[in-house]
Amino acid sequence: MSAAADRPDPSAGSVEPASVRAADVRAADARDAGTLAAVAAVTFELACPPSMTRERIDAFVSEVLSPARFAEYLADPARHLLLAERDATALGYAMLVTGEPQDADVRAAIRARPTVELSKIYVLPRAHGTGAASLLMSRALEWAAGAGASGVWLGVNQQNERAQRFYAKSGFERVGTKRFLVGGAFEDDFVMERRLPPLP
Repeated sequence: MSAAADRPDPSAGSVEPASVRAADVRAADARDAGTLAAVAAVTFELACPPSMTRERIDAFVSEVLSPARFAEYLADPARHLLLAERDATALGYAMLVTGEPQDADVRAAIRARPTVELSKIYVLPRAHGTGAASLLMSRALEWAAGAGASGVWLGVNQQNERAQRFYAKSGFERVGTKRFLVGGAFEDDFVMERRLPPLP
């Protein structure tokens, strides 16, 4: 499940002017595992449908988004993580996964190969509306193209309309459906895909 444009947080304060630099995006490394986990713990909940229980959210964060798990992701050569920051403060992150999808529904839905999964892309509520999510998306797509991918796919909860609008604006289109396991129960996701232009 990925959601760069999550539900707004009313306590997040005012949006910064467009003239302020949105973010700096860099490749994350092993030293960033704790930072990534902290951002993930805050942002994952914002992408969940209202019906999801606190127990399921907490279980997913503990099992999939812990510092130890991010350390594993950072050490995995099939994964690439990006960290968006401003003034050395984390604003969001993205995780890309190379290789053929393991999910049969995804394999049947996507059309461009080789492919890269945009497994996660999130920004903190205070970064909504600043351009940080768009910059993070741009850097993620650039990395996928540089890795030789012909397309990028993602899964997004079918109730997360805000994220779907962001992905559509970023060039993704709906190509299928899949299920996403959260805390021992399945959610329904849309599969969205964007084709990438060939490298010159």
